[in-house]
Amino acid sequence: MIGYGLDLRGAPERWRLLKAHGTAVGLPTDDDMGNSEVGHNALGAGRIYAQGAKLVDLALASGKIYEGEGFKYIQECFDQGTLHLIGLLSDGGVHSRLDQLQLLLKGASEHGAKRIRVHILTDGRDVLDGTSVGFVEMLENDLSKLWEEGIDAQIASGGGRMYVTMDRYENDWEVVKRGWDAQVLGEAPYKFRSALEAVKKLREDPKANDQYLPPFVIVDESGKAVGPIVDGDAVVTFNFRADRMVMIAKALEYENFDKFDRVQFPKIHYAGMLQYDGELKLPSHYLVSPPEIERTSGEYLVHNGIRTFACSETVKFGHVTFFWNGNRSGYFDPNMEEYVEIPSDTGISFNVQPKMKALEIAEKATDAILSHKFHQVRVNLPNGDMVGHTGDIEATIVGCKAADEAVKMILDAVEQVGGIYVVTADHGNAEDMIKRNKSGQPQLDKNGNIQILTSHTLQPVPIAIGGPGLAPGVRFRQDLPTAGLANVAATVMNLHGFEAPSDYESTLVEVVDS
Repeated sequence: MIGYGLDLRGAPERWRLLKAHGTAVGLPTDDDMGNSEVGHNALGAGRIYAQGAKLVDLALASGKIYEGEGFKYIQECFDQGTLHLIGLLSDGGVHSRLDQLQLLLKGASEHGAKRIRVHILTDGRDVLDGTSVGFVEMLENDLSKLWEEGIDAQIASGGGRMYVTMDRYENDWEVVKRGWDAQVLGEAPYKFRSALEAVKKLREDPKANDQYLPPFVIVDESGKAVGPIVDGDAVVTFNFRADRMVMIAKALEYENFDKFDRVQFPKIHYAGMLQYDGELKLPSHYLVSPPEIERTSGEYLVHNGIRTFACSETVKFGHVTFFWNGNRSGYFDPNMEEYVEIPSDTGISFNVQPKMKALEIAEKATDAILSHKFHQVRVNLPNGDMVGHTGDIEATIVGCKAADEAVKMILDAVEQVGGIYVVTADHGNAEDMIKRNKSGQPQLDKNGNIQILTSHTLQPVPIAIGGPGLAPGVRFRQDLPTAGLANVAATVMNLHGFEAPSDYESTLVEVVDS
């Protein structure tokens, strides 16, 4: 964070890098990019839990997924109904993985599913734009093998992830409605005989992008949709990451629902790959149980008298509250905590207003700091992530400068009250926006243009501590070269004057004789 007279790297003993991906945040391998959910889980919990993809991998590998209550619940529909699978068709590993879908298709068919429909959402965000065609080819090949085994399996509908189904934090219910119309009602502006034809044809538009492909349905020779969701069917949303599944889960599960006109609300058995919101118990059925995250640092500090303020804009508000608190909604103690959500811009992509709400978040944080009402003020500035995902480098620079300016405002307030700051990130994104080959050189497309990287990265993230309240002898330890985000919780607890529980990852700081 450099700019506005701010360089947090100036004191090497108070600045370092942390791992924010892979095994450091509970994901299967160090080839797995981190994300905001697992990152904030680790930051708040202070321990590393098997997360998302890893939980699903273990359940699929052991076969336990087919023994659980969630699978048995959807299995009740296999005799008479159709099994519908809705999710992101990608190997990006952030929201879903193609190999998990392939294993689930195989396992469901072996456990009695006779008729299967897949409702695909194309990616282009966690993977390169244009890869949708290859993923659809692979899936159609798998489904054709199931056909040979006597199982009626095919793709029924689709659309781009940012335009169909996968909205989050109730930002734009129209996105979910477009998916509902295609998946449940069998209605969409584009109709094709096959999904491969659909993605190829829709990508012919010069402005087409996998993230924003319009909704389409697959129809038979008479023009009838091949797989609308109807009474007696089973539905699984196969994404393991929660944030972009909560809204469709509400539409599929809630009888009382007023966000859009569903037209029909079929009586189905619905399960998520995981439970997407532990506090809302949503969905009520799921194939893989979530990690049990207890005794988070937030809960510990609140119960030990630390008054806490948390704030972000809508797109990251859940991260400084729900995910930070171990996948738990609400307050630990409403008398000790205040959470403020600033509404995010809606109806536009984030590169249109790249400054987002950084200034407003900084103002709320500054007010909270200067009020002297709180011992801890926790904020997330989403610009580098959300604008970085658009692939618009100029807009991302503007967004990062806005975040810098916001950090400067907050640190000025910390200075005024004699406080301590901790500045870090939950994963990489905007620090590298170019796809690179194994030697680190920019990758070019077939026209010789540099390929833009829209996904998160595998890079470590910086952490800096400072402020007038930090004792002169406090510095980062030198004996934790592979420390990750989970080490931050014990560090913050120490800075509040507490010793972290013994099972927390080690603190990053030590006190040396000054």
